[in-house]
Amino acid sequence: MLTPTKPPETRTLILSNDPETPWDVVVGLLRTVFAMTPETAEAVTRKVDKEGQACLGPYPANVAEAFLAAAIEARGLHPLNIRIMADEDDGPRCAFCERLTPEGQRRYTRGKATICQDCLAAGYAQFRSDGGERPDFGYAFQALGWHFAGIPKNLITSTARGFPGHMRADVQTAVSSCFSRPDSIIYGVLEEYRYETLTFAKLMSQSRSPSMIAQAEYEDLDIGSGEPVKCLRNGFWLLHDNDMPYVVVLSEHREFDRELQVRIEIAAPIGEQGRALTARCFKFLEDEVEAARSYRGKVLSFEAKGRYRGQSGGMMVHRLPPVSREDVILPQDTLALLDRNLLDFVENREKLRALGQPTRKGILLYGPPGTGKTHTIRYLAHNLPGHTTLLITAQQVAKLDQYVLLARLLQPAMVVIEDVDLIARQRENMNGPCEESMLNELLNEMDGLKGDADIIFVLTTNRPEQLEEALAGRPGRVDQAIEIPLPDEACRKRLILLYGGNLALGDPVVAEAAARTHGMSAAFIKEMMRRIAQLTLGRDGGTVSSADMAHAIDDMLFSGGRLNARLLGAETT
Repeated sequence: MLTPTKPPETRTLILSNDPETPWDVVVGLLRTVFAMTPETAEAVTRKVDKEGQACLGPYPANVAEAFLAAAIEARGLHPLNIRIMADEDDGPRCAFCERLTPEGQRRYTRGKATICQDCLAAGYAQFRSDGGERPDFGYAFQALGWHFAGIPKNLITSTARGFPGHMRADVQTAVSSCFSRPDSIIYGVLEEYRYETLTFAKLMSQSRSPSMIAQAEYEDLDIGSGEPVKCLRNGFWLLHDNDMPYVVVLSEHREFDRELQVRIEIAAPIGEQGRALTARCFKFLEDEVEAARSYRGKVLSFEAKGRYRGQSGGMMVHRLPPVSREDVILPQDTLALLDRNLLDFVENREKLRALGQPTRKGILLYGPPGTGKTHTIRYLAHNLPGHTTLLITAQQVAKLDQYVLLARLLQPAMVVIEDVDLIARQRENMNGPCEESMLNELLNEMDGLKGDADIIFVLTTNRPEQLEEALAGRPGRVDQAIEIPLPDEACRKRLILLYGGNLALGDPVVAEAAARTHGMSAAFIKEMMRRIAQLTLGRDGGTVSSADMAHAIDDMLFSGGRLNARLLGAETT
């Protein structure tokens, strides 16, 4: 229990309204007798006029009596209704010092207990010096009143910033680094209404439904490596900068059909120290978020609405299996073209920049389904040094602006838009202006109209003939189209050996399988080898025979009908 020293006996003066004393007389008396500034004297007189009375003090008993005598003498012929507060109308008394506590001086009330601002200040000083336990408050306004004891509400100001919800992990890491200190106190807040943004003003409110203090709630956010980041849903910290109290509020800000934001609000006393502290804290937070250490260099996409709490936008980190150069089975000419336009380009990017050349690039990978376009992207994602890969499906292209902003933040980056033909169709086939704006935005980003950046756009399509001419034929938007063709005979032999795994494959069977899969995709060969492996299980392994291969191909091409063959990539027309 905090036990501040009991102060000397005090008295409070009550100045009441009357219809005969002019405004100017009251203002002049407050300035001359009570030494108030012109602004304060005007404010007190206005309070008397609107509310009927105002409290002056409290003062030591002898000082209050002297002020009363001086005021009566200075009022002249005017009545000036001023008196010392009597016991019957004194109101609550402080639970510690038992001093009269007028409403304007009351800082903390819980049940029937009232604590004056002097005892609050003394108790808080004792708490800080003794390292006491966190005080037990039921409501946020009580904790904030205790923290800002002696500072009027109108002398506290707050500033807020919003950060994208998909950067929650980096925001939380920065906030914890900046504000989670041994001398800080953190409180959670009960979220009564899910879509109401928690603000400092709401926390300070003593309305019928004040914000209740609760246990701090955290959510584990996967960042693709190490332990998940524990992200606070909402809460506030009580902190000090030297002897100046300040508060940091973290909350989630939601708007319908928009991405969730992480809102950080800093409240501090008015003055240069508070302004400098707020600017310094926000500068630190912005620098830490821009560093984006949680997601840099990883393979990312925004989660779909159905998989994430709220309206939109958590980050999904994809754990793709590593793909080496030996695992990319393409014709040598195709692989060389890929290397020149991507790997070699990235390696020489700084030299190109020094020559005044742009460092963003657009690549189109096209070819029949199942030929390895996605596999090639996985290879690039693992072998472009230091690059962050952003995967955009056709369904998520409406978030292109968010993806590109994220790519600029995390650059160097590779932005992958799969099945681009679904958004880049002929204009006459579009359903409305929304689709056209998506296409225009994509074209503008690829054309570099928003400035140069170390960003590679990789587009994929199974139907290049359906791409709009503006995307496919204009230099500066797609710099290089690379066909990922059906595998030739040499590639088919390599695919058979790759997907055969630990199967015992003799050269004659490999040659026969390569011949019989002419015109088939890599996906078809992969499924064929799995079926052959399944057949060998019935006889405890052994060398794969020609009959095994024939059985598997028959099931895939003929037994299931034409539809089955098309689904497996055996027919591409």
